[in-house]
Amino acid sequence: MPMARASSGLAYPERFYAAAAYAGFGGSPNSSKAVISKFQNDVALLLYGLYQQATVGPCSVPKPRAWNPLEQSKWTSWHGLGNMASTEAMRLFVKILEEEEPGWYSTVPEFVVEPVVDVEMNVSSLKNPKSESVTQNGNSFPEPKTISIENGGMETQDKDVVLEGLGSVGVYGQWVQPSISGQRPKARYEHGAAVVQDKMYIFGGNHNGRYLNDLQVLDLRNLTWSRIEVKARPESLESLSPVPMAPCAGHSLIPWENKLISIAGHTKDPSETVTVKAFDLQTCHWSTLKTYGKPPVSRGGQSVTLAGSTLVMFGGEDANRALLNDFHILDLETMTWDEIEAAIGVPPSPRSDHAAAVHAERYLLIFGGGSHATCFNDLHVLDLQNMEWSKPMQQGDIPSPRAGHAGVTVGENWFIAGGGNNKSGVSETVVLNMSTLVWSVVTTVQGRVPLASEGLSLVVSSYNGEDILVSFGGYNGRYSNEVYVLKPSHKSTLQSKIMEMAVPDSGTALHNTTNATRDIESEVEAGQEGKLREIIMDNIDSESLNVKSEENKERLLTALKAEKEELEGSLTKEKLMSLKLKQELAEAETQNTDLTKELQSIRGQLAAEQSRCFKLEVDVAELRQKLQTMETLQKELELLQRQKAASEQAALDAKQKQRSGGVWGWLAGTPTSQKTDEASE
Repeated sequence: MPMARASSGLAYPERFYAAAAYAGFGGSPNSSKAVISKFQNDVALLLYGLYQQATVGPCSVPKPRAWNPLEQSKWTSWHGLGNMASTEAMRLFVKILEEEEPGWYSTVPEFVVEPVVDVEMNVSSLKNPKSESVTQNGNSFPEPKTISIENGGMETQDKDVVLEGLGSVGVYGQWVQPSISGQRPKARYEHGAAVVQDKMYIFGGNHNGRYLNDLQVLDLRNLTWSRIEVKARPESLESLSPVPMAPCAGHSLIPWENKLISIAGHTKDPSETVTVKAFDLQTCHWSTLKTYGKPPVSRGGQSVTLAGSTLVMFGGEDANRALLNDFHILDLETMTWDEIEAAIGVPPSPRSDHAAAVHAERYLLIFGGGSHATCFNDLHVLDLQNMEWSKPMQQGDIPSPRAGHAGVTVGENWFIAGGGNNKSGVSETVVLNMSTLVWSVVTTVQGRVPLASEGLSLVVSSYNGEDILVSFGGYNGRYSNEVYVLKPSHKSTLQSKIMEMAVPDSGTALHNTTNATRDIESEVEAGQEGKLREIIMDNIDSESLNVKSEENKERLLTALKAEKEELEGSLTKEKLMSLKLKQELAEAETQNTDLTKELQSIRGQLAAEQSRCFKLEVDVAELRQKLQTMETLQKELELLQRQKAASEQAALDAKQKQRSGGVWGWLAGTPTSQKTDEASE
């Protein structure tokens, strides 16, 4: 796995040794005294066995005598681990300690643990050099560090050098760690970072395997940290809904219209699909944005890049750790998702923790990333107009495979820092000229510093007209909350141009797209002027040598002036045509804006009609139920009517029978009236 992909495991053995020192193993002078004594006996014995397995290897010592039960229990715990690998023992040791003591890592003293290990990861020595610290605003921080730069000598970070904000950066092409004031955020990686109006916002992330949901801001003018208190959202907005922000990591943070858009990311209780949330920088509240279309499946470790007014999402890892290579577009004006399934060409293999950039608002570049078993250093390009994938040939100092790196674009240059592979963090900061696809190395750091870690963030800000890169956080065995800045020089651009001259085919890697009408005008002017110069030079080369008299010279000049006037007339016509095209383009953009508004209006009407339709369906269902009741009552009424008719018919029959009996009596000689009188007597 890539180095810090194991938030549940280890990227480096340092975290294990820090945990061992905390638990009282290893005899470190900085370790807590008898901390392990507060654990349950079975936990303490298991930690002992794992520590021995990680540092010594499988148990090969004989079983101690029975009269020493403590040593026998320790031997049983160690021996029961069998042939478990040392790295797995380290991982389990840290995992168990974090379950028993979740906050142990924040109490570890600031010292660097550098174990000297061989290929089999068996420890031969352990060094615990101490580092001095300074107290600032009641918080203890290490002194400014010295970073060894491979191609720039030794760079010492002196707090006296810092003058004010980013203006203190006077070194080009090297990472500098400036002095920061204010309460630093909790160390983290896999967080989101974005710059809005000279302020860098940090949201969420992963610390000790736990997700965060705080929002921090670094004022880049005076380099001061502060925390934003999130307010309750007003309930008057219909398109938004109040939401308590769940802690997350591996998400993307994008600035858009004075808002911070947080999209995707891993959470403790993931949803089925990607959610889009926005933080309003004016009202300081979070809201969930309503989207249309088919949203992507939930994920983390994806790339989300802003291209015009759309967000381009690629890849990532879903909640079940399945790697993805799907491609989705979210239109921020209509908030509609669109999944691109019919792209031409071969897309990148499924991956997460890669870097992405958009060049000239047309080309999406995907670099690196990792799967569950390996890391990549391939480069893929998607033409967003033709929806065609390609894998162009890279030139220059091609970077090594990596995952968890961060990238930011400055003009046509794409800077990439950090990341890790299966063995260690990546120390080179590289830059890609996106027009020529030529790589070059900006600088290289030495030592285990946050710049050579995974899950760091990288943004760009401007100071006095100069672009400055700002890096924060990361994980390389230790979680970081350090800030580093770099002022790019023109050296990387010059190296790319030199490589472009050396490699003729590299210039055709990508075609830059600019404003269409501006291209027409510039190409017409350049073409006509070039044609004019060509005609002049051809005439001079072929005729000037034969012109010996003033008369021939005047004829030549007259002809050239006529040709020039003709070409200038043609150029004027082309400019008029270009102006007309500009006007048509403006009209088309206006029409497009009107159509977009009309589409939104129609969508609103459709939503209202849909609500009305739903209400009508409910009314129809109620009427059907009443109709069924009426039909039942009608059947009961018909039954009662039949019963009544039957009763009346029976009574009539009885009367007729009684009358018929009286007639037969009369015929027998006894009238009915007489019988009645006799009966009454």
